[in-house]
Amino acid sequence: MKLFWLLSASLAVSAQTISKGFDHFYNLEYEQAIAEFERELKDKPKEAERYNHLAQTLLYREMFKAGALESELVTGANAFTKRDKVAVPAAIEKRFFELIDRGAALSQAALDANPNDARNAYALSVANGLRGNWNFLIRKAYFDSLRDLTASRKLANRVLEIDPGLIDAKMVTGVHDYVVGSLPAYVRMLGFLAGFSGDKDGGIASLHLVAQLGEANRVDARVLLGVIYRREKRPREAIPLLDDLTRRFPRNYLFRLETAQMWADLGDKDKALAAVDKVEELRKSGVTGYGSLSAGKVAYIRGNILFWYNDLDRAVDQLSKAAQAKPLDLHTGTMAWLRLGQTYDLKNQRPNALDAYRQVQALAPDSDLAKESRRYLSSPYRREKS
Repeated sequence: MKLFWLLSASLAVSAQTISKGFDHFYNLEYEQAIAEFERELKDKPKEAERYNHLAQTLLYREMFKAGALESELVTGANAFTKRDKVAVPAAIEKRFFELIDRGAALSQAALDANPNDARNAYALSVANGLRGNWNFLIRKAYFDSLRDLTASRKLANRVLEIDPGLIDAKMVTGVHDYVVGSLPAYVRMLGFLAGFSGDKDGGIASLHLVAQLGEANRVDARVLLGVIYRREKRPREAIPLLDDLTRRFPRNYLFRLETAQMWADLGDKDKALAAVDKVEELRKSGVTGYGSLSAGKVAYIRGNILFWYNDLDRAVDQLSKAAQAKPLDLHTGTMAWLRLGQTYDLKNQRPNALDAYRQVQALAPDSDLAKESRRYLSSPYRREKS
Protein backbone atom coordinates (compact mmCIF):
# COMPACT_ATOMS: atom_id res chain seq x y z
CA MET A 1 0.00 0.00 0.00
CA LYS A 2 1.75 2.97 -1.22
CA LEU A 3 0.71 5.58 1.28
CA PHE A 4 3.49 8.05 0.84
CA TRP A 5 3.10 8.11 4.59
CA LEU A 6 6.75 9.07 4.21
CA LEU A 7 5.70 12.68 4.60
CA SER A 8 2.92 12.56 7.16
CA ALA A 9 1.66 11.01 10.34
CA SER A 10 -1.80 10.82 11.86
CA LEU A 11 -2.83 11.79 15.36
CA ALA A 12 -4.90 10.29 18.16
CA VAL A 13 -5.14 6.72 16.87
CA SER A 14 -4.81 4.52 19.94
CA ALA A 15 -2.89 1.30 19.48
CA GLN A 16 -5.68 -0.54 21.31
CA THR A 17 -8.80 1.35 20.23
CA ILE A 18 -9.30 2.78 16.74
CA SER A 19 -11.78 5.64 16.55
CA LYS A 20 -14.73 5.28 14.22
CA GLY A 21 -13.22 7.82 11.83
CA PHE A 22 -9.88 6.08 11.63
CA ASP A 23 -11.47 2.65 11.34
CA HIS A 24 -13.12 3.95 8.17
CA PHE A 25 -9.84 5.60 7.11
CA TYR A 26 -7.74 2.44 7.34
CA ASN A 27 -10.47 0.44 5.61
CA LEU A 28 -10.39 2.79 2.58
CA GLU A 29 -13.84 4.19 3.41
CA TYR A 30 -12.87 7.79 2.95
CA GLU A 31 -16.30 9.35 2.53
CA GLN A 32 -17.42 7.88 5.86
CA ALA A 33 -14.15 8.93 7.49
CA ILE A 34 -14.56 12.48 6.21
CA ALA A 35 -18.08 12.63 7.63
CA GLU A 36 -16.81 11.49 11.04
CA PHE A 37 -13.91 13.95 11.06
CA GLU A 38 -16.17 16.79 9.96
CA ARG A 39 -18.39 16.04 12.98
CA GLU A 40 -15.38 15.93 15.30
CA LEU A 41 -14.10 19.23 13.95
CA LYS A 42 -17.50 20.84 14.44
CA ASP A 43 -17.57 19.61 18.04
CA LYS A 44 -14.02 20.72 18.87
CA PRO A 45 -13.05 23.52 16.46
CA LYS A 46 -10.19 24.77 18.65
CA GLU A 47 -8.22 21.51 18.61
CA ALA A 48 -5.57 21.67 15.90
CA GLU A 49 -5.31 17.91 15.38
CA ARG A 50 -8.94 17.79 14.23
CA TYR A 51 -7.96 19.86 11.20
CA ASN A 52 -5.08 17.50 10.47
CA HIS A 53 -7.34 14.44 10.62
CA LEU A 54 -9.69 15.88 8.02
CA ALA A 55 -6.89 17.23 5.79
CA GLN A 56 -5.12 13.88 5.81
CA THR A 57 -8.29 12.07 4.83
CA LEU A 58 -8.96 14.46 1.94
CA LEU A 59 -5.43 13.85 0.67
CA TYR A 60 -5.60 10.09 0.84
CA ARG A 61 -9.04 9.97 -0.70
CA GLU A 62 -7.65 11.75 -3.77
CA MET A 63 -4.61 9.47 -3.84
CA PHE A 64 -6.85 6.42 -3.61
CA LYS A 65 -9.09 7.61 -6.43
CA ALA A 66 -6.01 8.09 -8.61
CA GLY A 67 -4.62 4.63 -7.80
CA ALA A 68 -1.66 6.21 -6.01
CA LEU A 69 -1.71 4.21 -2.79
CA GLU A 70 -0.03 1.04 -3.99
CA SER A 71 3.63 0.67 -3.03
CA GLU A 72 4.32 -0.37 -6.64
CA LEU A 73 4.95 3.37 -7.06
CA VAL A 74 7.89 3.43 -4.68
CA THR A 75 9.66 0.14 -5.26
CA GLY A 76 12.95 -0.86 -6.78
CA ALA A 77 15.63 1.66 -7.59
CA ASN A 78 13.19 4.36 -8.67
CA ALA A 79 14.11 7.77 -7.34
CA PHE A 80 11.62 9.37 -4.97
CA THR A 81 11.08 12.11 -7.54
CA LYS A 82 9.97 9.81 -10.38
CA ARG A 83 6.24 10.15 -9.73
CA ASP A 84 3.27 11.34 -11.71
CA LYS A 85 1.37 14.10 -9.96
CA VAL A 86 -2.17 13.44 -8.83
CA ALA A 87 -4.88 15.59 -10.42
CA VAL A 88 -7.14 17.11 -7.76
CA PRO A 89 -10.11 19.48 -8.19
CA ALA A 90 -9.23 23.05 -7.24
CA ALA A 91 -11.96 23.15 -4.59
CA ILE A 92 -10.49 20.12 -2.81
CA GLU A 93 -6.99 21.62 -2.86
CA LYS A 94 -8.37 24.88 -1.48
CA ARG A 95 -10.15 23.04 1.33
CA PHE A 96 -7.01 21.06 2.16
CA PHE A 97 -4.85 24.14 2.59
CA GLU A 98 -7.56 25.97 4.53
CA LEU A 99 -7.57 23.09 7.01
CA ILE A 100 -3.77 22.96 7.23
CA ASP A 101 -3.46 26.72 7.66
CA ARG A 102 -6.22 26.93 10.28
CA GLY A 103 -4.83 24.04 12.31
CA ALA A 104 -1.29 25.38 12.06
CA ALA A 105 -2.45 28.83 13.21
CA LEU A 106 -4.12 27.33 16.28
CA SER A 107 -0.98 25.35 17.13
CA GLN A 108 1.28 28.34 16.65
CA ALA A 109 -0.92 30.52 18.87
CA ALA A 110 -0.78 27.89 21.60
CA LEU A 111 3.02 27.65 21.26
CA ASP A 112 3.36 31.42 21.42
CA ALA A 113 1.56 31.27 24.76
CA ASN A 114 3.43 28.18 25.96
CA PRO A 115 6.58 27.11 24.05
CA ASN A 116 6.58 23.79 25.98
CA ASP A 117 3.16 22.69 24.70
CA ALA A 118 4.20 19.30 23.30
CA ARG A 119 0.74 18.47 21.93
CA ASN A 120 0.56 21.57 19.75
CA ALA A 121 4.19 21.33 18.71
CA TYR A 122 3.43 17.84 17.47
CA ALA A 123 0.23 18.95 15.73
CA LEU A 124 2.23 21.65 13.94
CA SER A 125 4.84 19.06 12.97
CA VAL A 126 2.11 16.88 11.45
CA ALA A 127 0.61 19.85 9.58
CA ASN A 128 4.00 20.51 7.96
CA GLY A 129 4.29 16.84 7.05
CA LEU A 130 0.87 16.82 5.43
CA ARG A 131 1.70 19.96 3.45
CA GLY A 132 4.88 18.23 2.28
CA ASN A 133 2.87 15.20 1.25
CA TRP A 134 0.60 17.38 -0.86
CA ASN A 135 3.52 19.24 -2.42
CA PHE A 136 5.18 15.95 -3.28
CA LEU A 137 2.27 14.00 -4.72
CA ILE A 138 -0.15 16.63 -5.93
CA ARG A 139 2.02 19.56 -6.96
CA LYS A 140 5.17 17.56 -7.71
CA ALA A 141 7.10 20.33 -5.94
CA TYR A 142 9.85 18.12 -4.55
CA PHE A 143 12.10 20.73 -2.95
CA ASP A 144 9.13 22.47 -1.32
CA SER A 145 8.11 19.07 -0.01
CA LEU A 146 11.56 18.39 1.45
CA ARG A 147 11.53 21.82 3.06
CA ASP A 148 8.18 21.02 4.70
CA LEU A 149 9.46 17.63 5.84
CA THR A 150 12.55 19.23 7.36
CA ALA A 151 10.39 21.79 9.20
CA SER A 152 8.30 18.88 10.46
CA ARG A 153 11.48 17.11 11.64
CA LYS A 154 12.70 20.17 13.57
CA LEU A 155 9.37 20.47 15.34
CA ALA A 156 9.41 16.76 16.18
CA ASN A 157 12.88 17.19 17.68
CA ARG A 158 11.42 19.94 19.84
CA VAL A 159 8.56 17.67 20.90
CA LEU A 160 11.05 15.03 22.04
CA GLU A 161 13.00 17.63 23.99
CA ILE A 162 9.82 18.63 25.82
CA ASP A 163 8.56 15.08 26.31
CA PRO A 164 11.08 12.28 25.53
CA GLY A 165 8.37 9.72 26.23
CA LEU A 166 6.22 10.85 23.31
CA ILE A 167 7.28 7.93 21.14
CA ASP A 168 4.95 8.90 18.30
CA ALA A 169 7.14 11.89 17.44
CA LYS A 170 9.86 9.42 16.45
CA MET A 171 7.71 8.56 13.44
CA VAL A 172 8.54 11.98 12.00
CA THR A 173 12.25 11.78 12.84
CA GLY A 174 12.46 8.21 11.56
CA VAL A 175 10.77 9.09 8.29
CA HIS A 176 13.05 12.08 7.83
CA ASP A 177 16.17 10.02 8.51
CA TYR A 178 15.07 7.37 6.01
CA VAL A 179 14.03 9.77 3.26
CA VAL A 180 17.06 12.04 3.53
CA GLY A 181 19.33 9.01 3.73
CA SER A 182 17.81 7.77 0.47
CA LEU A 183 18.44 11.02 -1.42
CA PRO A 184 21.40 11.72 -3.73
CA ALA A 185 24.29 13.60 -2.13
CA TYR A 186 23.68 16.75 -4.20
CA VAL A 187 20.14 17.03 -2.82
CA ARG A 188 21.36 16.56 0.75
CA MET A 189 23.59 19.60 0.25
CA LEU A 190 20.57 21.91 0.03
CA GLY A 191 20.58 24.67 2.62
CA PHE A 192 17.40 23.62 4.41
CA LEU A 193 18.86 20.13 4.90
CA ALA A 194 21.98 21.50 6.59
CA GLY A 195 22.79 19.35 9.59
CA PHE A 196 20.73 16.40 8.39
CA SER A 197 22.74 13.70 6.65
CA GLY A 198 20.05 11.06 6.91
CA ASP A 199 20.29 7.55 8.28
CA LYS A 200 18.26 4.85 6.55
CA ASP A 201 18.94 2.14 9.14
CA GLY A 202 18.39 4.55 12.01
CA GLY A 203 15.14 5.70 10.46
CA ILE A 204 13.89 2.13 10.14
CA ALA A 205 14.87 1.46 13.78
CA SER A 206 12.85 4.49 14.89
CA LEU A 207 9.83 3.27 12.95
CA HIS A 208 10.18 -0.15 14.60
CA LEU A 209 10.02 1.56 17.97
CA VAL A 210 6.85 3.44 17.02
CA ALA A 211 5.29 0.27 15.57
CA GLN A 212 5.85 -1.50 18.89
CA LEU A 213 5.36 1.23 21.50
CA GLY A 214 3.62 4.15 19.80
CA GLU A 215 0.08 5.20 20.54
CA ALA A 216 -1.06 7.59 17.83
CA ASN A 217 1.14 6.25 15.04
CA ARG A 218 1.46 2.53 15.65
CA VAL A 219 -0.69 1.60 12.66
CA ASP A 220 0.93 4.16 10.35
CA ALA A 221 4.41 2.95 11.35
CA ARG A 222 3.52 -0.62 10.44
CA VAL A 223 2.11 0.41 7.09
CA LEU A 224 5.18 2.50 6.36
CA LEU A 225 7.56 -0.28 7.36
CA GLY A 226 5.79 -2.51 4.84
CA VAL A 227 6.39 0.10 2.13
CA ILE A 228 10.03 0.53 3.11
CA TYR A 229 10.71 -3.21 3.30
CA ARG A 230 9.47 -3.59 -0.25
CA ARG A 231 11.61 -0.70 -1.40
CA GLU A 232 14.62 -2.17 0.40
CA LYS A 233 13.93 -5.60 -1.11
CA ARG A 234 13.06 -7.15 2.27
CA PRO A 235 9.61 -8.57 1.50
CA ARG A 236 9.86 -11.40 4.03
CA GLU A 237 9.79 -8.83 6.83
CA ALA A 238 6.79 -7.06 5.28
CA ILE A 239 4.50 -10.09 5.09
CA PRO A 240 3.84 -10.45 8.87
CA LEU A 241 3.05 -6.73 9.06
CA LEU A 242 0.60 -7.01 6.16
CA ASP A 243 -1.01 -10.10 7.67
CA ASP A 244 -1.57 -8.19 10.91
CA LEU A 245 -2.98 -5.17 9.07
CA THR A 246 -5.30 -7.39 7.01
CA ARG A 247 -6.61 -8.96 10.22
CA ARG A 248 -7.21 -5.57 11.84
CA PHE A 249 -8.68 -3.86 8.76
CA PRO A 250 -10.34 -6.65 6.76
CA ARG A 251 -12.19 -4.29 4.40
CA ASN A 252 -8.92 -2.88 3.03
CA TYR A 253 -8.17 -5.03 0.00
CA LEU A 254 -4.89 -3.23 -0.73
CA PHE A 255 -3.18 -5.07 2.12
CA ARG A 256 -4.03 -8.41 0.48
CA LEU A 257 -2.88 -7.20 -2.93
CA GLU A 258 0.40 -6.01 -1.41
CA THR A 259 0.87 -9.40 0.23
CA ALA A 260 0.54 -11.01 -3.19
CA GLN A 261 3.29 -8.80 -4.56
CA MET A 262 5.52 -9.52 -1.56
CA TRP A 263 5.25 -13.25 -2.22
CA ALA A 264 6.08 -12.54 -5.85
CA ASP A 265 9.16 -10.58 -4.76
CA LEU A 266 10.19 -13.56 -2.64
CA GLY A 267 10.06 -15.83 -5.67
CA ASP A 268 6.97 -17.82 -4.64
CA LYS A 269 4.74 -17.61 -7.68
CA ASP A 270 2.14 -20.03 -6.31
CA LYS A 271 1.59 -18.11 -3.06
CA ALA A 272 1.53 -14.82 -4.94
CA LEU A 273 -1.17 -16.00 -7.32
CA ALA A 274 -3.08 -17.69 -4.49
CA ALA A 275 -3.23 -14.36 -2.67
CA VAL A 276 -4.61 -12.67 -5.80
CA ASP A 277 -7.13 -15.48 -6.22
CA LYS A 278 -8.31 -14.90 -2.64
CA VAL A 279 -8.90 -11.23 -3.40
CA GLU A 280 -10.89 -12.16 -6.50
CA GLU A 281 -12.93 -14.67 -4.48
CA LEU A 282 -13.79 -11.99 -1.91
CA ARG A 283 -14.64 -9.50 -4.67
CA LYS A 284 -16.98 -11.90 -6.42
CA SER A 285 -18.60 -12.86 -3.11
CA GLY A 286 -19.49 -9.25 -2.44
CA VAL A 287 -17.62 -9.12 0.87
CA THR A 288 -17.89 -5.68 2.49
CA GLY A 289 -15.10 -3.41 1.29
CA TYR A 290 -14.44 -5.34 -1.89
CA GLY A 291 -17.39 -4.00 -3.84
CA SER A 292 -15.42 -1.00 -5.07
CA LEU A 293 -12.56 -3.17 -6.32
CA SER A 294 -12.72 -3.57 -10.08
CA ALA A 295 -12.04 -6.83 -11.87
CA GLY A 296 -9.55 -4.89 -13.98
CA LYS A 297 -7.40 -4.02 -10.96
CA VAL A 298 -7.21 -7.68 -9.96
CA ALA A 299 -6.41 -8.70 -13.54
CA TYR A 300 -3.58 -6.16 -13.64
CA ILE A 301 -2.02 -7.43 -10.40
CA ARG A 302 -2.22 -11.02 -11.63
CA GLY A 303 -0.91 -10.09 -15.08
CA ASN A 304 1.97 -8.12 -13.60
CA ILE A 305 3.04 -11.12 -11.50
CA LEU A 306 2.83 -13.41 -14.53
CA PHE A 307 4.87 -10.88 -16.55
CA TRP A 308 7.74 -10.96 -14.05
CA TYR A 309 7.64 -14.75 -13.96
CA ASN A 310 7.89 -14.83 -17.76
CA ASP A 311 4.52 -16.59 -18.06
CA LEU A 312 3.88 -14.45 -21.10
CA ASP A 313 0.79 -16.00 -22.70
CA ARG A 314 -1.17 -15.83 -19.45
CA ALA A 315 0.22 -12.36 -18.79
CA VAL A 316 -1.14 -11.13 -22.14
CA ASP A 317 -4.57 -12.54 -21.29
CA GLN A 318 -4.73 -10.81 -17.90
CA LEU A 319 -3.13 -7.53 -18.95
CA SER A 320 -5.45 -7.28 -21.95
CA LYS A 321 -8.45 -7.67 -19.63
CA ALA A 322 -7.04 -5.02 -17.31
CA ALA A 323 -6.20 -2.54 -20.07
CA GLN A 324 -9.69 -2.71 -21.51
CA ALA A 325 -11.54 -2.76 -18.18
CA LYS A 326 -13.94 0.01 -17.19
CA PRO A 327 -13.86 1.71 -14.79
CA LEU A 328 -10.20 1.67 -13.86
CA ASP A 329 -8.07 4.34 -12.24
CA LEU A 330 -5.69 6.19 -14.55
CA HIS A 331 -2.48 4.81 -13.05
CA THR A 332 -3.54 1.16 -13.23
CA GLY A 333 -4.97 1.58 -16.73
CA THR A 334 -1.78 3.19 -17.99
CA MET A 335 0.43 0.59 -16.32
CA ALA A 336 -1.67 -2.21 -17.83
CA TRP A 337 -1.09 -0.90 -21.37
CA LEU A 338 2.62 -0.38 -20.70
CA ARG A 339 3.07 -3.89 -19.28
CA LEU A 340 1.05 -5.32 -22.16
CA GLY A 341 3.35 -3.63 -24.66
CA GLN A 342 6.43 -4.93 -22.83
CA THR A 343 4.96 -8.45 -22.79
CA TYR A 344 4.30 -8.33 -26.52
CA ASP A 345 7.89 -7.18 -27.08
CA LEU A 346 9.17 -10.16 -25.08
CA LYS A 347 7.01 -12.38 -27.30
CA ASN A 348 8.47 -10.65 -30.39
CA GLN A 349 5.03 -9.41 -31.42
CA ARG A 350 6.19 -5.92 -32.29
CA PRO A 351 3.03 -4.56 -34.00
CA ASN A 352 0.93 -5.45 -30.96
CA ALA A 353 3.53 -3.89 -28.67
CA LEU A 354 3.48 -0.63 -30.62
CA ASP A 355 -0.30 -0.48 -30.42
CA ALA A 356 -0.14 -0.88 -26.63
CA TYR A 357 2.51 1.82 -26.23
CA ARG A 358 0.39 4.20 -28.30
CA GLN A 359 -2.50 3.55 -25.92
CA VAL A 360 -0.25 4.74 -23.06
CA GLN A 361 0.41 7.94 -25.01
CA ALA A 362 -3.29 8.48 -25.62
CA LEU A 363 -4.35 7.71 -22.05
CA ALA A 364 -1.82 9.83 -20.14
CA PRO A 365 0.34 11.80 -22.61
CA ASP A 366 2.12 13.91 -19.98
CA SER A 367 2.86 11.13 -17.50
CA ASP A 368 6.20 9.56 -16.65
CA LEU A 369 4.80 6.27 -17.95
CA ALA A 370 4.16 7.92 -21.32
CA LYS A 371 7.77 9.10 -21.37
CA GLU A 372 8.90 5.56 -20.68
CA SER A 373 6.66 4.11 -23.36
CA ARG A 374 8.06 6.54 -25.94
CA ARG A 375 11.44 4.85 -25.58
CA TYR A 376 9.88 1.53 -26.53
CA LEU A 377 8.25 3.00 -29.62
CA SER A 378 11.72 3.35 -31.09
CA SER A 379 13.44 0.42 -29.35
CA PRO A 380 11.74 -2.79 -28.16
CA TYR A 381 11.58 -3.53 -24.46
CA ARG A 382 14.09 -6.07 -23.18
CA ARG A 383 14.58 -7.31 -19.65
CA GLU A 384 17.67 -6.10 -17.85
CA LYS A 385 20.14 -8.87 -17.15
CA SER A 386 20.40 -9.61 -13.44
